[in-house]
Amino acid sequence: MTSQIKLERVSKIFGSRPKSAIPLIEEGMSKEDILEKTGHTVGVYDATMEIKKGELFVVMGLSGSGKSTLIRCFNMLHKPTTGSVYIDGQDITKCKKSELTKVRQEKIAMVFQHFGLFNHRTVLENVEYGLEVRKFDKEERRKIARDNIELVGLKGYEDKYPEELSGGMQQRVGLARALANDPDILLMDEPFSALDPLIRREMQLELLDIQNRLQKTIIFITHDVNEAFRLGDRVAVMKDGHVEQIGTPEEIIERPANEYISEFIKDIDRSKVFQADHIMIKPNALVSLKDGLNVAIKEMKENGISSVFVVDRGRHIQGIVTIDDAIKGVREKKTLEEVLRKDITIVKQDEYVNDLIPKALESPFPLAVVNDDNKLIGLMLRVHVLAGLVSDDVDETEEYNGQVQYDV
Repeated sequence: MTSQIKLERVSKIFGSRPKSAIPLIEEGMSKEDILEKTGHTVGVYDATMEIKKGELFVVMGLSGSGKSTLIRCFNMLHKPTTGSVYIDGQDITKCKKSELTKVRQEKIAMVFQHFGLFNHRTVLENVEYGLEVRKFDKEERRKIARDNIELVGLKGYEDKYPEELSGGMQQRVGLARALANDPDILLMDEPFSALDPLIRREMQLELLDIQNRLQKTIIFITHDVNEAFRLGDRVAVMKDGHVEQIGTPEEIIERPANEYISEFIKDIDRSKVFQADHIMIKPNALVSLKDGLNVAIKEMKENGISSVFVVDRGRHIQGIVTIDDAIKGVREKKTLEEVLRKDITIVKQDEYVNDLIPKALESPFPLAVVNDDNKLIGLMLRVHVLAGLVSDDVDETEEYNGQVQYDV
């Protein structure tokens, strides 16, 4: 993926002489001391990052960390005190007002925490508002608005008013309004924090589904570490206006940059961060449909396992054969296909450990992990799923040997 957004040493200081605070920051003076001494507030200091096209990039931090100030630098709602913001190679800190208006209307849209809907407008009228400002023909803008209302799951609510909708539904309207302008970049400032936990979870899944379909570049702000790690392709952690670390959720968990990061993530629910492809193992033994039972028995004996997955030439999972069934089948002169068991559990590589726990406990066989093309890429035992809850440093040899104990 190519970079779509780049920040170079961006700082935002609030006050009458903002640049006067920069030397104090460089001397190591704290944010609180600078405020007390000068009356200036350090929003963001020296933020440098690149965000890839189509990436869901999360900025995470506690209240006062600077995350909301930072996101407003992306669309120049806050003009940086120093530094540059590049959108598709264009430094928008140097744009004229007319150029910046065009960037905001055509390239960047924003979804706010408290919805920001017009109470006197219907759902349809709210969603089409941005297109109305851009002077789209009424028929065209209404078609676009209806399409996006359907995209966020609100078809049939076009004529309702915001006060007639739940909080989650209002947030969907806000999302539809942002998407109606077909922006390349979507800025989302703690959009789900005002929602109750169940609706919040539903909206997270909705966002991931929409992102999978539309592949927008999304910058998402949150103070919730579990939300950040569940949604983000990469995550930036902020503290007191500084970006402390940028990385994938796994990188941050495995290699925290400092003590603050370690403390910040210590209570994270790993089951909601780690996915199947993080904890699976690659199968050392596989059997093709064209192979016979003797080949299956040989593979199981050589690898010290009690069952083996069967795949076709395209590596698509067909079932599993156990050592007992294979031996019995040989005695009764049956084919591999005749003894093949198909009551296996197949999971996608991006399924979360939290969702795999009941499947692992209920399945009599290892879980088969497949990719988006439904090709077998790995397997998981109960021990893999349970180990994924408590540790990311598990000995693979011990794990794989566990399959011998996984009686069928």
